[in-house]
Amino acid sequence: MRQLWTIFSQAVTVCLGILFVMKLFYPNLLVQTNSQQVIVKPSIADNQAAAIAKTGYRSAVSKATPSVVNIFTTAHISQDPHRALKNDPLFRHFFGEEMEEEDDQPENSLGSGVIVSADGLILTNNHVISSADQIEVALSDGSKSSATVVGTDPETDVAVLKIDRKNLPAITFSNSEQMKVGDVVLAIGNPFGVGQTVTQGIISALGRNHLGINTFENFIQTDASINPGNSGGALIDTNGNLIGINSAIYSRNGGSMGIGFAIPVSIAQQVMEQITSSGSVTRGWIGIEAQDITPELAESFNLKNINGSLIAGVLLDSPADRAGLRPGDILTAINKKPVTDSQSMLNIIALLKPREKATLSILRTGKKVDIELVVGKRPLPNKIPK
Repeated sequence: MRQLWTIFSQAVTVCLGILFVMKLFYPNLLVQTNSQQVIVKPSIADNQAAAIAKTGYRSAVSKATPSVVNIFTTAHISQDPHRALKNDPLFRHFFGEEMEEEDDQPENSLGSGVIVSADGLILTNNHVISSADQIEVALSDGSKSSATVVGTDPETDVAVLKIDRKNLPAITFSNSEQMKVGDVVLAIGNPFGVGQTVTQGIISALGRNHLGINTFENFIQTDASINPGNSGGALIDTNGNLIGINSAIYSRNGGSMGIGFAIPVSIAQQVMEQITSSGSVTRGWIGIEAQDITPELAESFNLKNINGSLIAGVLLDSPADRAGLRPGDILTAINKKPVTDSQSMLNIIALLKPREKATLSILRTGKKVDIELVVGKRPLPNKIPK
């Protein structure tokens, strides 16, 4: 028995020695696993992120920048406060025809624009060219051309220009309705006249309104740096497609503070198509003055929520007046489209076609009423009755 125990002890000792040697010189032979090796494949998004990290947004920028132009305007401003008086025939009768005229002083400004057709149509902001006597467009290749105004829409701050050139690099349009908060965007323009510049950011918000910038507001908000001179330039996605026209910034000192606003390309395209086909923009109008429903107004009208728009006034002999709408009515829907506030009401009415019928759903003294009216044509901004 003792001899067997001795042989066993020696065998164990020899095995432990062999294991020690294998562990020391061949460690991989002793590794065991009960599972198969897992190979992690990077997702398509990871591959795209890796590609972007390597090349940035150069492909999007190289695609879009040839379509972005610099706009230089000149307006001749008279320095003579008595110029109008001097042109009066009675004044000239007493003081003579030969009067010294002070020269007009040219006032220059700059902005940006986007080529939207190969034959020279350019989208920009109305405020960029609204007071201009002369407009010059500088293309990305350094060439310059005089531009004429095809038409403007001050209520959305959109203008369409035309230059006499062919085979221009027109930008491609994206579907701005598919953009989401957080999407990466690039702003291209001519800030402070330093030359074409690209800045990067994200979409901070969609559908911004009640800003007091335009009559019709549905802005894309972005933190991409937008500065004076960027107005009218392009806001593009990472594929180089146009999603908006840079329009305004929130600023306390004239520089970018990370809050910029762009007109969605869907709105700019609608305006452009009407301008190029008829020379102006036609919108629906019913002739009411409206205001948002505040919590205090909701309480006084015994309303359960603050959705809708309070009709504060009805213009005499307007479509609303002829249909029987009254001050104090609360407009809740137009052709079954919900009205959430006065801005949404204005946008819905603007899309109605003049001379067509529309059904307005209102609350009057707590009761739901449907009123049918014939839509009118919205007057020009300076001719809207007060």
